[in-house]
Amino acid sequence: MRLEDFDNDEDKVIQDRLKQKSWNEIRTNDSWAIFKIMAEFVNGYETMGRIGPCVSIFGSARTKADSPHYILAEKIAYKISKAGYGVITGGGPGIMEAGNKGAHLGGGTSVGLNIELPFEQHFNPYIDGDKNLNFDYFFVRKVMFVKYSQGFVVMPGGFGTMDELFEAITLIQTKKVAKFPIILVGTSFWSGLLDWIKTVLVEKELTVSPEDLNLFKIVDTAEEVVEILDKFYKKYDLSPNF
Repeated sequence: MRLEDFDNDEDKVIQDRLKQKSWNEIRTNDSWAIFKIMAEFVNGYETMGRIGPCVSIFGSARTKADSPHYILAEKIAYKISKAGYGVITGGGPGIMEAGNKGAHLGGGTSVGLNIELPFEQHFNPYIDGDKNLNFDYFFVRKVMFVKYSQGFVVMPGGFGTMDELFEAITLIQTKKVAKFPIILVGTSFWSGLLDWIKTVLVEKELTVSPEDLNLFKIVDTAEEVVEILDKFYKKYDLSPNF
């Protein structure tokens, strides 16, 4: 397919959408959407507020069950649950399934924050029955991750994983939320990105401060993940049951 063909197809989709609704209809629907957004926030706050301290695990929905990343994510979640934390994931397949499975096998709290998508997303069977939440809006779901997580564990993933990672770093960097551990798992996966941040953003373009690199850690084992979480909260005289 040629580039101009892609542009024409995209233009046709946009034109079809515009034909379906007038501007006044769009504005009216936007106003009513506020109530649906409010309902998602209320349901999320009420449900998540009863769950207790959790750690969120992020990663690709495309990761297969026999992948080393899947196996490691499951082990990490198991150890996190044994350390006293619950586990939150996006509720879908891949790394998310591994996270919920590890928490389930460890006897810990297993939470899924699902989002309706046209592909890939379906809830996995390892989420606690009363802790499987569904969202239409990404931004509401992202608030739940940040507000109710005592740490982020970020496994290899795609655009969605990067989105969650950099939003959390930005919120901590700008002091919009209190600092919490952000742990990237997999040196071989993350080292290229880290090198680019250092050489381009920090040293060349000066768009990131050197101290901002201290906002996250890169590790390779489940033991290191739990050690970082425990060390962080012991420093503030807190525990998973605070």
